Amino acid sequence: MQYTLTYLDKQLCYDPETLSLSVSMKDDLPEQSWLWTGDASIILTDGTILSFSAAKCESKPYQTGVADGIRAVYSGFASDKTTYPFTVESFVFFGVTDGSLRVEFRLEGDVPGEISEVQYPPRFAFQNRTGFGYTVLPRMQGTLIPSGEAIRLEAGEIFERDAYIPLFGQIRSAAVGGVGNGYAMIVDTPYDARYAFEDSMIVPRFVPSLGTIGYPRGVRYLFFRNGDFNTVAKLYRSYLSARGQLVTLKEKIAHNPRVAAMIGTPIVHSDIAVHISPKSDYYKPDDPDHNDNYTPFSKRAAQLRALKAAGADRVYLHLDGWGNHGYDNLHPDPFPPHEASGGADGMRKLQKTCTELGYLFGIHDQYRDYYYDAPSFSFDNAIENLDGSHPYCSIWYGGPHSFLCASLAPEYVRRNYNTFEALDIHLDGSYLDVFSVVRLDECFNPNHRMTREQCAAARRECLDILSDRGIIPSSEEVLGCIINSQVLCHHAPFFTSNLGSKEALPVGIPIPLLNLIYHDCVIIPWFGMKTKGGWGIPGSDRGFLWALACGDTIYYNIDETADDIAYGKTALKLHEKVALCDLVSHTFVDNNPRKRKSVFSDGTVVFVDFDNDSFDIQYPDEA
Repeated sequence: MQYTLTYLDKQLCYDPETLSLSVSMKDDLPEQSWLWTGDASIILTDGTILSFSAAKCESKPYQTGVADGIRAVYSGFASDKTTYPFTVESFVFFGVTDGSLRVEFRLEGDVPGEISEVQYPPRFAFQNRTGFGYTVLPRMQGTLIPSGEAIRLEAGEIFERDAYIPLFGQIRSAAVGGVGNGYAMIVDTPYDARYAFEDSMIVPRFVPSLGTIGYPRGVRYLFFRNGDFNTVAKLYRSYLSARGQLVTLKEKIAHNPRVAAMIGTPIVHSDIAVHISPKSDYYKPDDPDHNDNYTPFSKRAAQLRALKAAGADRVYLHLDGWGNHGYDNLHPDPFPPHEASGGADGMRKLQKTCTELGYLFGIHDQYRDYYYDAPSFSFDNAIENLDGSHPYCSIWYGGPHSFLCASLAPEYVRRNYNTFEALDIHLDGSYLDVFSVVRLDECFNPNHRMTREQCAAARRECLDILSDRGIIPSSEEVLGCIINSQVLCHHAPFFTSNLGSKEALPVGIPIPLLNLIYHDCVIIPWFGMKTKGGWGIPGSDRGFLWALACGDTIYYNIDETADDIAYGKTALKLHEKVALCDLVSHTFVDNNPRKRKSVFSDGTVVFVDFDNDSFDIQYPDEA
């Protein structure tokens, strides 16, 4: 049955039985409508695909005080040999609060482990001529794929490096990066969400939580005219703000005043000790110095004094490998501090050296990788899979480990930071490794069952424990489900053809989508002051120029030269000016993606030319 709905300037034509849907805006030509194409399906773990269009469908109009739409119930899903007891109830409607098109579904009748994923709703058709539109993706900092180009990306997870945030967009009839008609797609239920691509179309996917689909899932589409990727970003920022889910640095400073010291401060990343297990992927049997080495805490203190003398007025020290066996070992039981490097007394003296110099002292820490040789290790506390097994990994320096259930991690954090206090080692910051980059875990252990959403909450709680103690909370990259409890990250660069290569090519066109939403909420440092390429930075670009274009801070080496320290202060001055400001817009100058213009809410304007390796900063108070 065909339904037609009108809300403000939008019209919806929808037949739930055939899954045909079109959305048009007032005065649109027929070819300007957005159309669903293809089917929706339930995919079982044995590979069986159950089509919505082949199921029985019953539908009716449905209205509430905040929604006007159509409910449809699908049943009778069947393969060649089996009929399944699944029932899917869908609701397609206009939300009156924001004018969005909302698509929700609820599935009942599945048992744990039966369903692999549900692909619903169908994808919107997007087949533009080359150069007349583009797709906006949240891969890491953000990427733009021009229409007519294949999206050469694997399917991805929400809240992982694949998608820092649950936001997608497509804009057509526009030059690359330019203004046109489009939509922003927000995944309202992102914790168990995935996505894929089919002929440049975005395919929403939802996976089970603790074995079953379980709870209602949904997405919303915000359609617009005369917008660009900035529009997509700002629609999501407004979405977050309306829900109280946008926590700015100003608010984080109000809770933890020490955070203010991070504004305009460079990061120095250094280490103490390395011990690589023979069972680690990094172990080199013919290179013992590679497998075991250390630097005394006292040497790092001397290097910091030299850095101060060279002109680095402020620094945040991020210290790896301070624990008993060094970097990535024995967690969550890293104490005592590495004895050969000076032990607790040496670490305490290094911390006090930082305080005397006016520097901030931060450490690397870990509460996910759960090492078999940790003194308190027990499989009873590890993540448990549906079949009763436990995850296993031996990549990192410490060798064989499982994963600590995040629901138990907060108590380990409290215990360890009580130990720091007992040792009279006063931390300014702490980096809880991988919490803001690796996939969210779920755990089937009946004593600490945990959904992915609960995992995110537990990770935030660990960071909040630090904030409550006046410690600056940090983690690896920036996930939308973690950021409200995070101040600093290690990096949040771009998705490239080879993340670790200095010659890597960008995948699509890099855009600071994350910064357009969260610039005034988190501190992001960039590597590469005078060199090009690096981890997540295209080989043709300097990270320093991206720091300027994004209004972010930078890294110094612990042995940085006086000349480079002075050079870097250009970025630090900019960060001090705009760190608490919204990145209002970021555009391509003359439609050239190699030339960028950024405008901040205080009126500061930054121009960057990656081809000429040049920049210009215009401050409103210096005009």
